[in-house]
Amino acid sequence: MQELLVVEVIPREKGRTSIRFDNGMEVLLYKGEVRKLSLREGNVISREKYDEIIYEILGTRAKKRAMFLLERMDRTEHQLREKLMQNGYPDVCVDLAVEYVRKYHYIDDLRYATTYISYQQKKKSRQKLKMDLIAKGIEKSVIEQALDEVFDSDEQLKIRQLLEKKHYEPKECDRKEQQKIYQYLMRRGFKSSDILHVMKILDEYEE
Repeated sequence: MQELLVVEVIPREKGRTSIRFDNGMEVLLYKGEVRKLSLREGNVISREKYDEIIYEILGTRAKKRAMFLLERMDRTEHQLREKLMQNGYPDVCVDLAVEYVRKYHYIDDLRYATTYISYQQKKKSRQKLKMDLIAKGIEKSVIEQALDEVFDSDEQLKIRQLLEKKHYEPKECDRKEQQKIYQYLMRRGFKSSDILHVMKILDEYEE
C-alpha cells in the first residue's frame, strides 16, 4: 500500500489548515481533524488514512455543502462545481458531490434551462437566452432541447410587447430616443431587421 508524505502544513482562516501531500494534492481540514490524524510536516501516512481524508471526511463534507448551496438557489452543474472549488474542495471531492446531487435530481441542467427560458423569454430573444445559458456552463445540446420545449418563437410579438411596456410612442420620440430604444432591444439579442420592422409598423399605425 502506497504511503504519502505530508510536505506542507499551513494555518488558514476560520480555524482551518491547508495540508499538502507529495502527490500534489492539497486539502483544507479543521485543526481538530489535523490533530486527530497526526498530520505534521514530514509525517508519512498510509494510503488508507489518505483515502479516509479524501472520501470520508472531505467527500462527505462536499456533498453536504452542495446540498446547502442548492437549497439556497438553483444552480447549473458548472456553477455548482465552481462554487465548491472556491470553497477549497479538491476535484475528486467536487466530482463526488456533483455525482451525488445529480443522482437524486437535485441538479438538472435541462430543468434549469427550461425554467430560465420560461421566465426570461418575454424580454429576451432566442439568441440572447442561448448566450446567457452558455455563459452559465450549460451544454449547447441541452440548451437547444430546452429552447425546443418551451421557447415561444414569435420574436416580433415580444419586441412589440417590450415597446408597449416602455410606453414607446413613435410620434413623441425624437431620433435620439428611438436610437436608445433600438439599442435596448439589440442588447436583448433581437435581430435588427425585426426591431426595425416592428418600429416601422407602429410608426405607420399612428399615421
